[in-house]
Amino acid sequence: MATLLHIDSSITGDASTSRAVTATFRAEWEAQHPNGTVIYRDLAAEPLPHLTGLAAGAAFTAPEDRTAEQAAAMALREQLATELESADAVLIGAPMYNFTIASTLKVWIDQVILAGRTMGEAPSAAGTPAVVVASRGGSYRPGTPRESFEFVQNYLEKVLNGGLGLQVEFIVPELTMARSNPAMADLVELADASREQAHTDATARAKALAATVTV
Repeated sequence: MATLLHIDSSITGDASTSRAVTATFRAEWEAQHPNGTVIYRDLAAEPLPHLTGLAAGAAFTAPEDRTAEQAAAMALREQLATELESADAVLIGAPMYNFTIASTLKVWIDQVILAGRTMGEAPSAAGTPAVVVASRGGSYRPGTPRESFEFVQNYLEKVLNGGLGLQVEFIVPELTMARSNPAMADLVELADASREQAHTDATARAKALAATVTV
């Protein structure tokens, strides 16, 4: 059975561009695999607890030696790791806030990274395709004035690919503030085109990835 792990982190609800694009991807994926499974985590609606010293230490403590608190903290980390490992594809909505990812998404990353399991010489989810919808209010592409402020794609490429071993692709709807910021009025046409392209790319990527999963 095809399994999609879908993670959203936008705080703007129905106004969110990243949520709209991940919804397009998911709809196409489900159309291709109507009997499949979607594991969904809305990190804005149900944020995960921050990684604590207790939870971090539990990973390096033998199960039989863990305290009750360590066991409970480790149970969540193992659940998140299992969700990642069971996925045939990963879909992440990662809007840019203050030049980087939402803190709630960083928490998921901190919790799901388990040395010797999900990260290490042989990451347990290595090779799993991951599509990241990295929306942003302006433009941070190479050659733009704020290119050096881009810490979403740069960071996620390193941690998801270099750390977890996922095969990462980005869909980047940009200039999302153009219709609400008068100073960006002359960029509305470009913003609309970027959003439309993002939805087109999401549909195409979902269809292509779904076709690689046999059930």
